[in-house]
Order: sequence, then C-alpha cells, then structure tokens
Amino acid sequence: MSSSLLSLLLLLLSISSSFSQPPDELRSLLEFKKGIHSDPSGLLSSWSAPVSPSAAAGSAPGACPAAFHGVSCSPSGSVVSISLPSLNLSGELHLATLLPLRSLLSLSLPSNSLSGRLPPSLFSLPSLQHLDLSSNLFYGPVPARLSQLSSLSHLNLSHNRLIGGFPSALRNLPQLQTLDLRSNGFWGDVGVLISELRSAQHLDLSGNRFSGGLDVDSGNLSGLANGAKYVNISGNELNGGFFSRDSMKLFQNLEVLDLGFNKLSGELPEMESLPRLRLLRAGNNQLFGSLPEGLLGRAVSLEELDLSGNGFTGFIDNVNFTSLKILNLSSNALSGSLPAKFGSCKLVDLSNNMLSGDLNVMKSWENELEFIDLSSNSLSGSFPNDMPQFESLTAIRIRNNSLVGLLPSVLGSYPKLSVVDFSLNKLTGPILPSFFSLKSLTHLNLSGNQFTETLPLQSLHSAELETLSSSTSSQLEILDLSNNSLSGTLPPEVGNFKRLKLLNLGKNSLSGELPDEINKLTGLEYLDLSNNHFNGDIPEMQLPSLKVLNMSLNDLQGHIPKNLRRFPSTSFCPGNVLLVFGDGTPPGDNSGLPDNGARHHQKSHVRIALIFGSIGIILLIIFVSVAFFMTRRKGFRVQIPGRDVNQRSNMFKSPKDDSAPVSMSFSNDHLLTSASRSMSAQKELLTETVEYGFSDSKDGGSESVKLDLQELAPPTTESNSFPGVMMSSHVVDPLMSEQPAMLEVYSPDRLAGELFFLDGSSMFTAGELSCAPAEVLGRSSHGTSYKATLDNGQLLSVKWLRVGLVKHKKEFAKEARKIGAIRHPNIISWRAYYWGPREQERLIIADYIYGDSLALYLHESTPRRYSKLSVRQRLKIAIDVTRCLLHLHCERSLPHGNLKPTNILLTGPELTARLMDYGLHRLMTPSGTAEQILNLGALGYRAPELAATNKPFPSFKADVYAFGVILMEMLTRRSAGDIISGQLGAVDLTDWVRMCATEGRGTDCFDRDIAGLEEAPRVMDKLLAVSLKCILPVNERPNIKTVFEDLCSITM
Repeated sequence: MSSSLLSLLLLLLSISSSFSQPPDELRSLLEFKKGIHSDPSGLLSSWSAPVSPSAAAGSAPGACPAAFHGVSCSPSGSVVSISLPSLNLSGELHLATLLPLRSLLSLSLPSNSLSGRLPPSLFSLPSLQHLDLSSNLFYGPVPARLSQLSSLSHLNLSHNRLIGGFPSALRNLPQLQTLDLRSNGFWGDVGVLISELRSAQHLDLSGNRFSGGLDVDSGNLSGLANGAKYVNISGNELNGGFFSRDSMKLFQNLEVLDLGFNKLSGELPEMESLPRLRLLRAGNNQLFGSLPEGLLGRAVSLEELDLSGNGFTGFIDNVNFTSLKILNLSSNALSGSLPAKFGSCKLVDLSNNMLSGDLNVMKSWENELEFIDLSSNSLSGSFPNDMPQFESLTAIRIRNNSLVGLLPSVLGSYPKLSVVDFSLNKLTGPILPSFFSLKSLTHLNLSGNQFTETLPLQSLHSAELETLSSSTSSQLEILDLSNNSLSGTLPPEVGNFKRLKLLNLGKNSLSGELPDEINKLTGLEYLDLSNNHFNGDIPEMQLPSLKVLNMSLNDLQGHIPKNLRRFPSTSFCPGNVLLVFGDGTPPGDNSGLPDNGARHHQKSHVRIALIFGSIGIILLIIFVSVAFFMTRRKGFRVQIPGRDVNQRSNMFKSPKDDSAPVSMSFSNDHLLTSASRSMSAQKELLTETVEYGFSDSKDGGSESVKLDLQELAPPTTESNSFPGVMMSSHVVDPLMSEQPAMLEVYSPDRLAGELFFLDGSSMFTAGELSCAPAEVLGRSSHGTSYKATLDNGQLLSVKWLRVGLVKHKKEFAKEARKIGAIRHPNIISWRAYYWGPREQERLIIADYIYGDSLALYLHESTPRRYSKLSVRQRLKIAIDVTRCLLHLHCERSLPHGNLKPTNILLTGPELTARLMDYGLHRLMTPSGTAEQILNLGALGYRAPELAATNKPFPSFKADVYAFGVILMEMLTRRSAGDIISGQLGAVDLTDWVRMCATEGRGTDCFDRDIAGLEEAPRVMDKLLAVSLKCILPVNERPNIKTVFEDLCSITM
C-alpha cells in the first residue's frame, strides 16, 4: 500500500511540474512574443501560457500550442511553422529566442514593422526551409552562418535595412530556389554571387550596391542558368559587361531578365535562343552597338522590351510577332525611319533618338496602340489625313520635331485619348475644336508651333457645353497653347474647364478683356497670359490654389485686385504701363508688391529721395565717363565665358579699398563674413554663390568690393565672336538702390550651336537667349552661373560650364537627357542644354528659383538678416533633403555627387528645401570629377573612402556622409571646415561632435540660438544620432532610405 501511495505522489508531482514550467518550445515562443510591442489586430493575445491543468488538458510536455495564432505543429507536437504576415506588428525582435525550435521549417513575418538584427544562431536551425522577413525594419549584416542552412529553399529579406557584403559560400545551399534581397544595402561582386547559386529559380538583387560584371565564364553559370525563371539585378552598381552569347544560351527557362539602372557596357548578345523570355529590361546602362538581329522579328514570347537610356545605334526593325506589348527604345542614338509594323504593341516609346522621315508610315500601324511617344527626333512632314482609328489610344507625344501642316480631324475623335503633346514643331492652321470635346483628355500641349485663328472654345455646340458644365465635365488639367500665333479673345467658355491646373496662353496675339469666368477655375495653380494684347481691368480672381501668375507684356490697366497683390511685380511687368497697385503706383516702380508698412511716411520722404537721386545720377554720369575714358586709354577688356567684350563699368570700389572685403553680393545673394566665421566657411561662400537664389535685402554692410569679372571666365582669344549679355552685380549698400548696377555688353547676336529642350514648359530660341540681360550669380568648380531674363519676363539660371570640363557631345547629350528628365518637388529641374560649336559653349539651363541657400541661414554674419531656424524647421529641411536624395538614389540610380549647404536652396514661407547641382559628375571628364571631389574635401563634405582611392567617383554612401556633415552643421551652426580646439587638441567638426557624443555631452554641441531648443531636446538628440550614423565607416553607414525613415519617425 505504501508503494502505491508513493507512486501516486510521484505522478502528481510530475503533472504539477509540467504545468508550473512551460516546455522549452512554449517558453521560446513566449520569449519571442516579448519583443513585439504593438499588435493592433490583437491576434497575438492567443499567445499565452496555460493557467490551469484544465487549460492544458491533453497536452503532454513538449506539446505544440496549436491555439497560438500563426503557429503550426507537426503530428509529433513540435512547432514547424510560424506565419504572421501583414499584421502591422512592431517591435525589436530577438530572433535568437527561436533557437529551441529545432523542428522549425518555416518562419514567415513579412509586411510588418519589426526590427532587430539577424543573429548567427537564427541560421543554426537545422530544419529551416522557408525564411521570409521581407518588408520590415531589420538592420545590420547577414551572418556568414547562413551557409549552414543546407535545407533552405526560400530566403526573402527584401525591403529592410540590411547592409554589408552578402555572405559567400552559397554553393552550400543546394536547395535554394528563391533568393530575394531587393531594396537593402548589400554589396559584393555579383559575378561571384551568381556563380555560387546551384538551383535558384527566382533571383532578385535589385536596389542594392552590388558591383562587377555579368561576363563570367559560362561554365560557372550553369547552376543558375539551368533553373532560373526570374532574374532581377536592376538598380545596382554593375559596371562590367553583359552576359556573353554562350551564357545566354544556357537560360532556357528564363522568363524575366531585368538589369536596368546599372552601368553595364558592351553590346547586347543575341536573344533568339531564349524561347520563354517574356520580359527584358536593360534600360539606363551604357550598352552600345546595333540591336541584335532578329530581336524584334523572331522573339516570339517577348512581351516587354526596355533598352532605353543606352547608346544603341542603327535602325529599328519591324515587329513581326504578336506577343510584344511594351517597346521602349527611348534615349538612344537610333536612326532611320519609323518601323512600318509594331505587331500587337500597346506602348511604343522611341523618343530622344535620331529618327527621321515622315509620319505616313503611321497609316499601317495597328489599332491596338495605347501609348505613342516619338518626341525629340528629326521627324518631318505632316500628319497623314487617313490615320488609323486608334480606339484604345490614351497618349500621343511627338514634341520637339519638325512637323508641319494641319492637324487631321481624326485626332480629335479618339475616345480614350488623355494626353496630347505636339509642342515644339511647325504645325499650322487652326486648333481642332474637337480636342475640347474629349471627356478623357487631361493634358493638351500644342505650344511652340504656328497655330493661327482663334481659340476654338466658343465653337463648341451648346450640347457639348452643357456636358462640360455637368458633374462629369472635361477632365482637362493641363492646357498649354503658348508661343503660337493665336488671335481673338479669351472666350468666357474657358470657365467650363473647371479641372484646369495649368493654363498657358503666353506669347500669342490674343486681345480683348479677360473674362470673369476665369474665376471658375478654382483649382488653377499656374496661369500665364503674358506677351499678348489683353486690355481692360483685371477681374477679381478668387483662385486659392494659384501659385504662379504671369500677366506681363499686355495692355492691362486699372488697379490690381487685392487678392493678386501677393504675387511679385514680375507677374505684371514689364508692360501694362497703365496698371497700378492699390496705392496708385505703377508696377514698374516697385521691386515687389508694396505692403502697408513699407509705404509708411512715403510722401514725407519724396523730396529727400529726389535730391539724393539727382546727386546719384550726377555721380553716375561722372563715374561712367571716367570708366569710358580709362577703357579707351588702356584698352581694358572683360571676358565672359565664350565672349570677349568691352567693359563699360564693372568696378565698384569701397572707400577702404586696401582693406579686406567684408561683404559681397551677386544678384542679391549676399555673401557675408565675420570674424566669428571660420575661414573655410568664408571661402566656400565667397567662391560658390547661391546660383539660383534671390532674397529681398533689407540690411547690408556699408562697404563693397570690386567684382572681378575676368576671374569668372576662362580666357579667350577671340573678340566679339559670341552673343552679348548684360551683366550686373549687386553691391550691398543700404544707401544705394535695390536695382542692380548694370554692365552693358554688346556683341554680334548669335548663338550658332544647338539648343535642346528637356521639358516642354520652356520654349525660347538661342537668339532670344543671346539677347537676354544677364546677371552674374557666381561660380563653382563647374563654371559660372548667370540669371537671365527673357523678353517675356521668364527668368532662367544659366550655368556656363568651364572649358575642358565636360565629355564629348554624344555622352554629354545622353547624360543630360537622363538628368533633365528628373522631376521632384525638392529639386530644381533642368530645362534645356546648349551645345555650341566652340569648346567654351556648353550651357545648362534651369529655372531661376527665388530663395536663399541653407549656408546663408546657418553661416551668415551679423547683423542677422534671416530668422533663426527652429527645431521643427531644421527637421523639415533634413527630411526634404533626404526625400530628394531617396528619389535620386532609388528611382534614378544617381548620386547627387556635390551635396553641401550652398547647393540646398530654401524656398517659400515654409522654407522648402530644393537641391541643385546634382548629377553634374555624369557630364564631366574624370579630371573634372576628381576636381569636384577635391573641392568637397577642402570644404569638409568628402567621404573618407573617396580620399583613399586614386580615381574617386561619387557614390550613394558618399552622399549619405555629406548629408551627415550637413546635419551636424544644422545642429551646431558650425561650418564643416571649422577647426575646434579642445582638451585633446584641435579637431574638425565631425570628430568634435563624435567626441562629445561619446563622452555623453552631446547637448554641448547644439546651437544655443536654435529657436525652440528647450522645447524639443529629444528631437535634437535623435537628429544627432542620425548624423552620427551617417558618418560611420562605409561598410556600416546606412543607405539613404534608412536615413529618411529614421528622420520621418522623429515627431515633435
């Protein structure tokens, strides 16, 4: 009996212990759950330990908790799968807690916000076959122990923050069929990686930093080639050759090959041996040669072909098979006439090539086409009258060619047409009224042609107008008819196009009064009516979304409506001589719209102003006479890039000529210095002015310096051989007028080269640019910049590149087209480039944007002209900059290459940051690129790894380093080149900030003038942490995506 009692007691103790301490696997799952801080769905509430014997009835020690959401068990009770996709989970996971799950086959946590490192122990799970951590926030390197997962068949680490060289020895993973690493920061030799794969069917390495070439021995590719169906290595830094012809023959199962946005070079091999290939993308590389024979004739399975942005030459064959739906051969050097057949293509983009001939071949094109782009070629002739009935056509662009004649009426009958762009041609006759009846049309650009007669809005039938006025009105958002010869009035029917965002009718011969119906265009953001003959009063315009307004060069009169006085005077003048502001002054008398405060006591000072003005005029006459006499006597000449012209009056000397200059200004972009400023910051601001900025100066120093124009230009031996410009410089003197002192220069009016437009919104000729008055903005390592004002009042920034700096014409044009296609709200886009017959004539043309550089806000001298930047403003500026860099890096595969505060323009009342001088290294010779990087090093923005190489070249990680330095400047208001003395001797800014942070006194670095510093110390600490990450060694430095996300996660 005693033995029976003893046995019963032991049984009870064992049962009790089994409930009091969870099994190892249960404990592992509960520890894993502790890292999850947020579970919005509440589904993980099922992950809890049993609280009583009844709750775990039937569970033996080691049994799988089948009630846990997402957990699956084997028949023996072991955990074999954890699947928690798309639950919006967040937290810092400790994946090492899963080590006890020795039978785990699948771990799937995609599309959450989980973070943490990947521990080596995770790759010690002997049974793991499926690992999916995609679309999370995991960071750090991938351990080399990955190669121990011999059973792994699926690995997806895409869309995380992982960095470092990807582990080698993938040959030890013979079962691996899916490898997805896209959108991380991995690097390594792609040739080595793909040679080690044994049975991969899906390979995606896109959006990383892999380098090397694909021209590896075909014998090393058999493992990948035999089974691969999907290969995507786009958006990396591949710089070698393409797969060889023998290698391509091995990919018999390949369906998708995407190698776009790299730097692959060489010729494209034959593709006819790939029977299953559906998609081939190799755009934006450096490939050349003719298109492979038969690529468009016998590739019977191909559905998409993208070879854009390369250097292919030769002719384009007819498409003789029906599977191809997308054909993109844009931005190459292809020539000849247009193909006669496109098979069953829906999208055809042949823009930016050298195609010639007429459009008659379009008559044989198939009706299935939905998108046609033939822009920027050399096409001529007129549209055929019997064009096909493209019933599915949504967009047709044939801008920047030499088309003539009338538009055929069939163009206005395509039922799905949304985008029409025939700008920059020589088309004549009337504009088709049927365009304005198309309900699907959203974008109509016919600018830069020779269209005549009246705007055909009033010719619409009453039924059509009734339709336009209904809730399902016209979808038209962009209407650009500028630079034509249209006449008549602006019909009141314009008010029926209520979705308009851009209306540009500038540079026509329109007349009459402006209709009140403009007021119905409540969504209008851009309105240009300049250079016409409009007269009468300006109607009241309640247009809350209007951002750009130009009514200059008309015959308007009366008072400017109160709600339009927020626009600068350049919106109304030159021209409109009878137009007055609210106080009765004409717009030509003001540098900007006056406000009530600025007019205080105006009348009481008129007499004094007249006296001083008369004295100033007399002094000016004397000054010009002396200058003219000295010029005639000494033969002094001033040289402008590509020009040699007589100087009339270019020197302004202060009363203290012998002393060092204390202030300088080019076009109101004030370059200020003080004893408290570092020499490096002074040097940068004095040699690299803000090239696009403008600000209305209210204060300034009382001394000025000589503007030496000879230093701004390379020497030339030719005289009067280039178009003249009018140049000016502002002298910062409160006693002088705000108007610049003009240096008038005259020479033969011709730019004999070619002007290439990169955007249809800017239209002018080389002759108009030749005659435009210009002001020197400054110079940088690339050349001299000017502000040019066209006759229609349009303001441009023209960068005149230094002699010997740029590549040959073909390479220059290719890269300029790529960079010119970049559009982003935080960037200043290029509009055109000019290539002249002489080496001195290489111009980049962009918008002139009002604003001031970040450098001026941070490093100006006293007295303060700029308001103190608050913590919130500095955070916003940092986010703006990284948002733009993210677009350049990830969407355009383009490093900025020259990031520094002088190239960050702050615009508008919100101080929106806009980047400039981006991508110029792509236009430059190696020596020019090296000089640019050397200049960055002198100013303190060069990444250390660039200093350690003989052939430095801008990179994504170098941009991140430069941004980190700029962020430190924003936090400390010290210049990158400052030498700071301390207990351990003199150090530069980055070392000083790093040292302070290491010693736990990071707050000592912060600028005490930051507005709101006391309210947001946590934000400053987080910004400091981000800046320190950005200057880590290159193999630890985050990519810009990580930096952007870190900044966006900071809240005020």
